[in-house]
Amino acid sequence: MVPVYWAHYGPANFLWFSDIALLAAVAALWLESRFLASTMAVGVLLLELTWNIDFFVRLLSGAEPIGLAVYMFDSSKPRYLRGLSLFHIFLPILLVWMVAHLGYDRRAFLAQTLLAWIVLPVSYFFTDPSKNINWVFGPGSEPQTWMPPILYLVLLMLFLPVVVYLPTHLLLEKLFGKL
Repeated sequence: MVPVYWAHYGPANFLWFSDIALLAAVAALWLESRFLASTMAVGVLLLELTWNIDFFVRLLSGAEPIGLAVYMFDSSKPRYLRGLSLFHIFLPILLVWMVAHLGYDRRAFLAQTLLAWIVLPVSYFFTDPSKNINWVFGPGSEPQTWMPPILYLVLLMLFLPVVVYLPTHLLLEKLFGKL
């Protein structure tokens, strides 16, 4: 996957949280790292589940509820390239399995928040706005225009830890916090 994505999308594509999580999950498996597995689960579990809902609703009904997985149905993109994105289906399952097996590391919430506070500004300042990596320019494929762009970035940096990471952290801690 890495060489194909690098050649087709360029290195900036690896700033997507899902790509970071996939590569870190490989390291977490190899090292049996509860910390890495927990951090990636906090960071992408809710987002990946949302991607899966979007994908399967579109696949089964043709409806496009959110638009996260719309590129999977774009026939102008090569089938093999879209096929590589099917990792989104098994990634949440893998992360939950790893956390269930290794236990949950409570430091994951802070680690993921710090990672996001690095990745989001890097995505904003060093990538092509038309790629909108991690939606740093607006939700979806188009940049937002209803507030100053830097304010949107700051709000995104606050939104993710409060609305995505914290609930995921609390759930994982409750389910898998004790070994």
